Amino acid sequence: MSELTFTLLRLGYLVLLWVFVLSAVAVLRRDLAARATDRAERRRRDDGGTPARKAGATPAAPAPSPPSRGGGPTRLVVTAGPLTGTSLPLGGSSILIGRSPACTLVLDDDYSSSRHARIYPQGDQWYVEDLGSTNGTFLGDQQVTGATPLAPGVGVQIGRSVVELQG
Repeated sequence: MSELTFTLLRLGYLVLLWVFVLSAVAVLRRDLAARATDRAERRRRDDGGTPARKAGATPAAPAPSPPSRGGGPTRLVVTAGPLTGTSLPLGGSSILIGRSPACTLVLDDDYSSSRHARIYPQGDQWYVEDLGSTNGTFLGDQQVTGATPLAPGVGVQIGRSVVELQG
């Protein structure tokens, strides 16, 4: 082959490489812009009152009341998975778990949904509730189908992570 042919092939590969790089950057920008837009809409919705419900969504559980402090659990601890050792203090509000940056406990786990599960207090008891996740939430070996009482020390599996209430 001639020198001109090799030069044209090299230039063609270089152009093809740049097209690939620029398309990858465009996809990343679009994804990041969509996340920023979702986050802004979520903030606007949260600031404006109650969020709009999706069609067919199940009604929310009653408003949580703060648990009594008489020897109950005080923190939520990740006992297995990529965030092992992470601890969140428990208060009177619910803890949202998932991949979304808006969650209280953000999991970097391909097997968890963006809004996977919620742990919330009601009276003197804590409950875990699956939020329609793809892979399910498990309390021990049983799949969580609705609001289920959660005892301290019992593992809740969300994707590859396991969390539990501790005192």
